[in-house]
Amino acid sequence: MTGTVLVTGGTGYIGGEVIDQLLAKGYSIHTTVRNTEKSEPRLRERWPDAGDRLKIFQADLMSDKGWAKANEGCDAVAHVASPFPLAVPKNKDELVVPAREGTLRALRFAKDAGVQRFVQTSSAAAIAYGQRHKNNFDHTDWTNIEAGVPPYIESKTVAERAARDWVAENAPEMVFCSVNPVAVFGPVVNDDLSTSIEMVKQMCDGSIPAIPNMGISVCDVRDVAEAHVRAIEAPADKVRGERFPTATRFMWMTEMGDAIRTRAPEFAAKVPTRKMPDWVVKLLAMFVPTMKQVKSELGNVREVSGAHTEDVLGFKFIDPEQSLEDTLRSLVEHGIVKV
Repeated sequence: MTGTVLVTGGTGYIGGEVIDQLLAKGYSIHTTVRNTEKSEPRLRERWPDAGDRLKIFQADLMSDKGWAKANEGCDAVAHVASPFPLAVPKNKDELVVPAREGTLRALRFAKDAGVQRFVQTSSAAAIAYGQRHKNNFDHTDWTNIEAGVPPYIESKTVAERAARDWVAENAPEMVFCSVNPVAVFGPVVNDDLSTSIEMVKQMCDGSIPAIPNMGISVCDVRDVAEAHVRAIEAPADKVRGERFPTATRFMWMTEMGDAIRTRAPEFAAKVPTRKMPDWVVKLLAMFVPTMKQVKSELGNVREVSGAHTEDVLGFKFIDPEQSLEDTLRSLVEHGIVKV
């Protein structure tokens, strides 16, 4: 199918890639940003040939203003926008409330506009946490927020559950599904870096003197976007109610460092080889906000399977080593990592 798709959060890393792939396939795009005066020039610069096929609307997750106009004439919505800070907020509601209310607001206005299909960008955060003594997860698993999880994890879980409950009660005819990425790597287009890319940057620019004992499941932004596009285009009975984790495999940060040194040795001189003792991480977490999240993941394995997504949507994920290489080469190309 081709038509018009609303992609919320068009200036974001995932949102931008979704727009890129949809425009390449002939779709017209509506996208929301928090400030058109600030964001429209950057979006027009990225897609100078889009013309009237790209329309930009100012809309905030916490306000009704702008959402009706943004949804007008759309066949589908890819709801990507959601807060994701580097540091843990003092009040979890800074994340939980905007994520939940923003998703429900997007759903309400989509239904009012007659939108037939809604793809929510959720996260593996809604899958793989709060389950003690469990290391392997798939699309059927849910995070247990009662176990006391960080605010971002709770926000994504609450938002996805709220969305599914709302659709079941208020719009059962709507074709709803979610895409649940793990840590997202891949090429960047500017210096507005996502949290995951910031991790690679800091590993490669000397900001991290030693590697902590932590790991993550990884995927590529191009695969995350393709999962959205295929979920929009697939037959309704194939995707209705589905969850689509995008994940290749779990990698320890030491493995990531080794992959970078092997695939892009000319840019890897500052990638640390020493391991950071757990006690140092715990000490730093008392003073450095970003280290609090590292502390909570020390030694944990969360292997999230993307096999269901590959099977149902019919494509293969990019190799994680390739994704890491492409990330670093892109950061160097844009002058974000200097070597």
